[in-house]
Amino acid sequence: MDSKLTLSLDKLIIEKAKAYAKSNKMSLSKMIENYLATLTSEKKGKINITPLVASISGVIDLKSNTDPKKEYTDFLIEKYK
Repeated sequence: MDSKLTLSLDKLIIEKAKAYAKSNKMSLSKMIENYLATLTSEKKGKINITPLVASISGVIDLKSNTDPKKEYTDFLIEKYK
């Protein structure tokens, strides 16, 4: 059963949210309902992975001893030589 809810939000945020909802072909109400459902779901810790993300998971194979900070630092040093 649907119920009405009145919210007071910044006008700019409302306009951006409406545009986002429209570009994703859903109503602002449905978008907020989905968000609140996600926040209050019983499944804490379990993240829903979209099919696209699942399909590209594991594409990059990193060595187990890789230090991401050092790799990025080395990359930047090489880039800006």
